[in-house]
Amino acid sequence: MIKSLILYMSDQPRLQRMASNMEVSRRVAHRFVAGEKVREAVEAVQVLNQKGFSATLDYLGEMVTKPDEASHATQEYLAALSQIHLHNLNSNVSLKLTQFGLGIDEELCRSNVEQVIKLAGDFNNFVRIDMEGSPCTDATIRIFTSLRRQYENVGIVFQAYLFRSENDIQDALALHSRIRLCKGAYKEPPEIAFKKKSATDANFVKLMKILLKSSVYHGIATHDPAMIAATKEFAQKESIDKKHFEFQMLYGVRRDLQENLLKEGYPVRIYVPYGEEWYSYLMRRMAERPANLLFVLRNLLRG
Repeated sequence: MIKSLILYMSDQPRLQRMASNMEVSRRVAHRFVAGEKVREAVEAVQVLNQKGFSATLDYLGEMVTKPDEASHATQEYLAALSQIHLHNLNSNVSLKLTQFGLGIDEELCRSNVEQVIKLAGDFNNFVRIDMEGSPCTDATIRIFTSLRRQYENVGIVFQAYLFRSENDIQDALALHSRIRLCKGAYKEPPEIAFKKKSATDANFVKLMKILLKSSVYHGIATHDPAMIAATKEFAQKESIDKKHFEFQMLYGVRRDLQENLLKEGYPVRIYVPYGEEWYSYLMRRMAERPANLLFVLRNLLRG
């Protein structure tokens, strides 16, 4: 039954037709997206902070094609940082370079991101540069490295399913960079990425151990109980303090795991997306995880 439901929901044309009911889609998206405006994201972070979670705000959007769109994203992030500071929130920000003009001009992108990093520095805050699909990897690392040599308050993301990530992590650690490790969700060719989950998992554990043994505070981003257990086991075996790293999870996904880790004394940061591009984000969340597909199906059937 579950498999048939997942296959049914995985049919993208059918899924899109069902999700064309925007009222239902908005109701479902509410679990995974804080809202369309920064004030709604601020309210969501306030609730998370009260429970003991830290957060990272992500203004949804990517692959802009016009300079004014990149400028708009920049202004949104400057506003988000100002709101975080104004409300004394325990939150930083994460951003995608294609939203800041990477596909238009690399220097334009760097300049836009630098504005955000500078303001974050003024507020004693931090900016994480997300990793996107492999066509962007070299440019993302190039821009990050350039900015990291100037600013301490910028970090990066590496994906365990890419063969190159171990070398990239070593280069970033040479700059004492804060790293978020995730498995990776983009479709990549077999020439550059592990195809089997078991291979990606094994590499995730390998990279996690490298990060935890460094002297830098990193984020282990996963909802996989096996990866969480491996991280906890390695930290205990190596006498690595729980406060030396943090687990990172998506807003609305595996809230049971989030709360259990917090109760166990591990720092947990919740990735809180918001913005008008919530629909495409919702489609990605449903495509990534079967449990999310089932959640959406239940809500559609109720509607």
